[in-house]
Amino acid sequence: MFLRELTAGVASVRGVGPSMTGALAGAGIHSVAALLTRYPRDWEDRGRFAPLKDWMKGPVSTTVIVLAHDWFGFGPMKTLKIHVEDKTGRAVLVCFNRPFLEKQFPVGKSFRIWGRFYYKYGELQSSAFEAENLEPRSGKSAIVPVYPLSAGLSQNMLRRFIRAALDQYAPSLEDELPAEVMAGEGCLPKQEALRGIHFPASMEVLDRARKTLIFEELFYLEVIVGRRALERRRNISPPRPGTGSPGALSPLQKQFLDRLPFPLTPGQTRAIAGINADMAGPAPMARLLQGDVGSGKTLVAFFAALRALGAQSDHADAGQIAAQFDHADAGQIAIMAPTELLARQHAENAARLLEPLGLRPAYLTGNLKAAGRARLLKALAAGEIDIVLGTHALFSKDVAYRNLALVIIDEQHRFGVTQRQAILAKGRESPRGSAPHLLMMSATPIPRTLALTVFGDLDVSVINDMPPGRKPVKTHLSKESNVGKVYDFVRKELEAGRQAYFVYPLIGENGEDAGEGSGGGNRELKDAVSMAEKLAGEIFPSYPVALIHSKIDDEEKRKTMEAFRRGEIRVLAATSVVEVGVDVPNASCMVIHHAEHFGLSALHQLRGRVGRGSSQAYCFLIYSEEDSRPVLTDNGKQRLKVMLESGDGFVIAEEDLKLRGPGQIAGLEQSGYLKLGIADPVRDADALVRSRTAAFAMLEADPGLLFPEHLCVAQVLNRAPPFTETGM
Repeated sequence: MFLRELTAGVASVRGVGPSMTGALAGAGIHSVAALLTRYPRDWEDRGRFAPLKDWMKGPVSTTVIVLAHDWFGFGPMKTLKIHVEDKTGRAVLVCFNRPFLEKQFPVGKSFRIWGRFYYKYGELQSSAFEAENLEPRSGKSAIVPVYPLSAGLSQNMLRRFIRAALDQYAPSLEDELPAEVMAGEGCLPKQEALRGIHFPASMEVLDRARKTLIFEELFYLEVIVGRRALERRRNISPPRPGTGSPGALSPLQKQFLDRLPFPLTPGQTRAIAGINADMAGPAPMARLLQGDVGSGKTLVAFFAALRALGAQSDHADAGQIAAQFDHADAGQIAIMAPTELLARQHAENAARLLEPLGLRPAYLTGNLKAAGRARLLKALAAGEIDIVLGTHALFSKDVAYRNLALVIIDEQHRFGVTQRQAILAKGRESPRGSAPHLLMMSATPIPRTLALTVFGDLDVSVINDMPPGRKPVKTHLSKESNVGKVYDFVRKELEAGRQAYFVYPLIGENGEDAGEGSGGGNRELKDAVSMAEKLAGEIFPSYPVALIHSKIDDEEKRKTMEAFRRGEIRVLAATSVVEVGVDVPNASCMVIHHAEHFGLSALHQLRGRVGRGSSQAYCFLIYSEEDSRPVLTDNGKQRLKVMLESGDGFVIAEEDLKLRGPGQIAGLEQSGYLKLGIADPVRDADALVRSRTAAFAMLEADPGLLFPEHLCVAQVLNRAPPFTETGM
């Protein structure tokens, strides 16, 4: 039997009664498998001696004698204090909600204690301690697990229940990894690994058990990733006409390149070559295009769209393309963006750049009026539209395509797996369609460790350079009390004809942040609404000021951003809704108030709103103060330090991953891939690479592992998958 097949309820474990079943359920533990995979968060080596005098070096582990009992507080709040000493010093055990310890440890009795101590009220104290009588340990390990707890559970309860579950069920557990993989990695058998992670006989056994279970989790994850990659390669479509030689530009792409008033960067050229090579192959492309803010991903996406359209005549005169381009055989392209503002910008760029080549773009959002929408949908279904650009409306039930050949998803982390599936299904459902190509774009760089997990079944292109003439944005930190100097600097930029953003974590004085910042309703934080009034009336009265945030009507937002882009508005007060917005090359200043309340990804995206022209741009990170002292957590300090020291989005993404952990990175929760129990893709990066190599080699050597009837790993994955798996 495999571990994940232990679906019996926890009540089947000896010693777990009805009340404890409820307490375990409150911790999310419903089955025996869930109980055995409740891995410890730490371990205490109780064979190690650490006296009271060494309390600053870490947890104390010593034998003490009770000197006296004392109480403080009244009524229900009355709390026991046990005064103890060892050979090196004295301390006080504060027994919150544990008055029964008065009888268990009377004055004069000796016992063992473990716990962390601190100085408070002039004495050495501990309230998070464990105590045990000095009787022989009857063969128990000196290394004791420390579990994450919830209401109604104690460490001793969990230890007792898990030990009972191991005794009952571990002897029947089978190994899940292939024998050759286990031998190559030096893995323990599953039974031994589980006992070793919970109740190790030594630190060496613990280390080996951890490595075994970490590798197993990552191996299964990479098998899931590998299966998807191989399934995609098996999903062979009929060759699309006019794809040409792999990597080479198609005639229409060449015409587009000739019309551009600037050269492509090396990064853009490499990305286009990779996309073309994928599209020339027999299987649908599935590629992730990463690039920093302003690196030219949209232009690369337009090249991909031109490649996907189908057969073109090879001629030199771009003006003749409209007449000679065969729309009847062409595929269609859907470009999806998370906001109407961004979708409209893409649509305007497509009209400006692609219509002269004979292409027929259209813009579709949920706000389109009924009559216009009906005409557009009819044209789309008839194949009279080549490129449709829009938001979630692109995969609405009433939207049909004649031949959807390519789906491009911008800011992919803002869409969930189900949404990606929905628009890809439109291609398979179209009358002339098959599985469409997929190009996902991200200006939030994905660290390599996560790319191997969340997007490990995709090919990845990286644009790691910027268009010529762009200057790095100069970043400055400023405390709130020095904000006047920042205003003076911005005023000089405005006098020189340029524009500025001012970003705040809250919308209004009532503390609304609408998920845009992380102000959390703190009334001491500046908000966009009141500061827009102050900027217009007091700070920059000579310049037009406007306000934008998520609660403003979409059409008003569009008009405001258009006016800002045209230079009619010189100062824009906003929330982080402008993190993804209209390209304004003339904007040279980004001022972010209470910058410590924004995540690294948001700070990097906001900084990328400026520096998109030839002028030098500046980003000011204003941090909060209280009584002239900075109000910064250690995490907040580290974020600002990273922003000050680096402009590289990939470096920032790696730091973001370290600070926030893999489970909180934007988009990961929507990936549909994983919830790891003991492995950490950052900490265990080396094991991740090894597990990927082993998993992909096994799958490529035996394609039969793709089918449920096959034994071993595929059987485990299909009958009892360790992770929740959904499709791309």
